[in-house]
Amino acid sequence: AIMRCPTISRVVSEGPGEEAELSPAPRDCEAAPPFPEVVLVQRAMATFHLALMQLQISSIKSDNVTQACISLPECFNSPYGTKYFPEYAEKIPGESTQKLSKVAKECSIYLIGGSIPEEDAGKLYNTCAVFGKLHLFDIDVPGKITFQESKTLSPGDSFSTFDTPYCRVGLGICYNMRFAELAQIYAQRGCQLLVYPGAFNLTTGPAHWELLQQSQAVDNQVYVATASPAREDKTSYVACGHSTVVNPWREVLAKAGTEAAIVYSDIDLKKLAEIRQQIPIFRQKQSDLYAMEMKKP
Repeated sequence: AIMRCPTISRVVSEGPGEEAELSPAPRDCEAAPPFPEVVLVQRAMATFHLALMQLQISSIKSDNVTQACISLPECFNSPYGTKYFPEYAEKIPGESTQKLSKVAKECSIYLIGGSIPEEDAGKLYNTCAVFGKLHLFDIDVPGKITFQESKTLSPGDSFSTFDTPYCRVGLGICYNMRFAELAQIYAQRGCQLLVYPGAFNLTTGPAHWELLQQSQAVDNQVYVATASPAREDKTSYVACGHSTVVNPWREVLAKAGTEAAIVYSDIDLKKLAEIRQQIPIFRQKQSDLYAMEMKKP
């Protein structure tokens, strides 16, 4: 099972084919282990398949939940906008997460549930299946866009990783991708794949969406995958689309357009090991001069 910190994070499934029931995170956190040396964890399979769903988000919540499976974008069950979050928020477990739990069990898959607005103890959270959002998206670009998640949502306070038979995965939501420290900590914890459900807009998306993924992939020698909603120009918040998979050499392995789509890519852990061997940045860091400090697990 996956351990997370107070009430913000949740566990979707312990693994394919097992009882994929949601359970609340424990109230107390275990002490954080020291950072391990970054090495490729040997698994039974060197390559596995990854799918990202770029959904066309509807104002009808039940429609959004019905089409959801595999890997989903940010706020997949709700139109994106602070005015919608209170109306579409739900407890966990609830309608959306119970559907995802059922799909994971029936299909014997690992399912990253994008994120949904979660109501807990009178507060709203932008919550992934195993992750409560750390950084809230507040932006003010004169003449283009103003958006403040902090008016509606509360930030999370813990990291989220989980193990599969293939590799260790680190999770973030959208704006988290701008904080290099998060990706560095995940790499130090042994993650080989970082997944970000996100919804960059038409101002930040063309400028930064792919660039941030490539920089994290190269700097941390990991695969990076992002799942965005499809673009819908008539909504109050227009997502840029372009769900993407990037490898540690900065190569874009798969990329959606702006319409609803499913993106498939192979994650080749042998190639990852080769890159880390050819450019051994983790072994050559000068820890006597600098270090990344993690204050909470």
